[in-house]
Amino acid sequence: MNLPNKLTVLRVIMVPFFVFFMLTDAGGAAGKWIALAIFCVASLTDMLDGKIARARNLVTNFGKFMDPLADKLLVCSAMICLIATGQLAAWIVIIIIAREFIISGFRLVAADNGIVIAASYWGKFKTVSQMAMIIVLIADFGGVFYMIGNVLIWVSLILTVVSLIDYVVKNIEVLTQGGM
Repeated sequence: MNLPNKLTVLRVIMVPFFVFFMLTDAGGAAGKWIALAIFCVASLTDMLDGKIARARNLVTNFGKFMDPLADKLLVCSAMICLIATGQLAAWIVIIIIAREFIISGFRLVAADNGIVIAASYWGKFKTVSQMAMIIVLIADFGGVFYMIGNVLIWVSLILTVVSLIDYVVKNIEVLTQGGM
């Protein structure tokens, strides 16, 4: 297993530890900071695994499949935890997770037709905004950060919808050619 794939697997392994420290009192007052550190490290592995895979020509089918799945596990788990802590509305998380299911469905249909659909810049902006939102909400510094967190929630939601529309418009032929 190459380094990018190891980083992806590490990100998946980090998710339960992140959730544990987010939702229990096991870490005491430091629990949210431990969860935040885990989330930040896991987010960095997302950036690193792709850069390393492309730079060293280590792109694999495992990485193509697991990297987006690991990202979804990390971000969706974090947002669900933020519902539990009262920092994020469930309806927002439902919209964001629904987008991920729709895109995953598109990718499955495309793969069945031998088509690989690359991530768009809108999708990358969406992911970055969601990760920034999660970091700000977990840190929960209050004051101006409360306002920044609210702005990031709306930016993430808007980018989620825009990236979904962009994805569907650019790839509608996947569904129409797929016999649906």
